[in-house]
Amino acid sequence: MFTNLQNDLLQAIEGFQGEWGVVVEDIVTAEKFSYKENDSFYAASLIKVPVMSAVFAGANEGRFAMEDILDLRAEDLVGGAGVLQHMTPGTPLSIQDLVTLMIIQSDNTATNMLIELVGKDSIHAIMEKTGMNNSAFYNKLMVIPADLEGVNSVTPADMTNHYRLLAQGKIISYDASQKMLSILKKQQVRDVIPGLFPDPDHEIIGGLPLWELANKTGNVTNVQHDTGILYIGRHAVLLSFLSKGVENSVAKQGISKLGKMVFDYYQAR
Repeated sequence: MFTNLQNDLLQAIEGFQGEWGVVVEDIVTAEKFSYKENDSFYAASLIKVPVMSAVFAGANEGRFAMEDILDLRAEDLVGGAGVLQHMTPGTPLSIQDLVTLMIIQSDNTATNMLIELVGKDSIHAIMEKTGMNNSAFYNKLMVIPADLEGVNSVTPADMTNHYRLLAQGKIISYDASQKMLSILKKQQVRDVIPGLFPDPDHEIIGGLPLWELANKTGNVTNVQHDTGILYIGRHAVLLSFLSKGVENSVAKQGISKLGKMVFDYYQAR
């Protein structure tokens, strides 16, 4: 019974340190668990998901093609996650490759190049269209302006809204949604939601992996998130696990515990 999963999740969350916002929603059955889903959290790298959607929207509008090339500039280089900060200015990169690096390696330099490409208004527009009405985008990553207007923020409910439309093929087009999901499934940061999952290829069912996860993490000091879509059996389960005010390694353990609860529930069905 889904109520058993709900009770287990609530009991676990109430025993955690810090502040948490959680959504677990089965797209197939519409069953849903939520905990402080409208609370606001610093977005960290979760903001890269709507940035990706804004890029695909720009390509759909004919403003550019995903195959178009952007040259890496010295002024683009920022720290944090990603390999581009270590590469030579002048290196040519396709928009498609920049999106891939932004998502699967959480590359901040790639992110900022794409933000500059599409513009803030396009990111605001895609967030509005996908139900991210209580979230906000203000700034590039790793760049803090002197006249800081605000910080990038999201809620668990808003991230869930975005992923739901993505899973349903309703962001831009079915084809664009599938391409974005394909990128998210190549995620290389796999130690949070699926940290306690078994190897997806250990048991193949009908030629398909045991599970797939299209996800994006986000973290800064004492802020740890992981969000995405878990595909297991006949189910597509939206997962938004956001935390703040707790040491990152402890929060990772908590999110992995919640993820394993969801996994075990659906694997047994």
